[in-house]
Amino acid sequence: MSAVLRLHEVDASYGAFRSLFGVSFAIPAGGSVALVGPNGAGKTTVARVASGLVRASSGSVFVDGVEMTGHPTHAFARAGVAHAPEGRSTFASLTVEENLELSIRRIRGRAGVKAGLGEAYELFPILRERRSQVAGTLSGGQQRMLALARVLVDAPKVLIADELSLGLAPSIVQQTYAMLARIREAGTALLVIEQHVAHALALCDQVVVLDHGSVAWSGPASEAGERVQSYLEVAPPA
Repeated sequence: MSAVLRLHEVDASYGAFRSLFGVSFAIPAGGSVALVGPNGAGKTTVARVASGLVRASSGSVFVDGVEMTGHPTHAFARAGVAHAPEGRSTFASLTVEENLELSIRRIRGRAGVKAGLGEAYELFPILRERRSQVAGTLSGGQQRMLALARVLVDAPKVLIADELSLGLAPSIVQQTYAMLARIREAGTALLVIEQHVAHALALCDQVVVLDHGSVAWSGPASEAGERVQSYLEVAPPA
């Protein structure tokens, strides 16, 4: 199966600080990879390189077989890469529906807004109920759902989900991962970045362990438990 996202020997730096060292892994079309590791391991930097927010200082990034190394972020988005970063990533002063309309209109034009809203509300019914509510007054979990809906309106080839469970109650984390499972079933590949990894291990086929900016281990999720425990604590799902 061809890779929808592939990093090959990627190095990355922030000024004089080098944060990634020869990182390589691939995500097959429709597949899912959990990227785990301790704080400061470089996971978010990988997410930013994979979505074009940070340029690799060496190595290559491929999206659906096309080299994208050095291309701007919008080119990655057009190629089918969606990035849901840690945090809530919404316009706090706008309503839920206004947030969605901005994203849908940018991608599909005015004529596509109605259909796009319908798709977003089908995927996240709570957003339909809250469509007139100002986004900044939503709960943390609802804001995370809105952020996901905003990046999913274009049916991306791959979704990079960076620490989506951060700061959420256990019940909301379970809902969030149930949504990620549905997104994957619909055909979108996943790169799931987590520090608390039990849910990610349950969702994903493959695991990449990052430590001090390098790949310490990669392999099937079914073989990851004991190996991952040597790098970080794996808590059971709540």
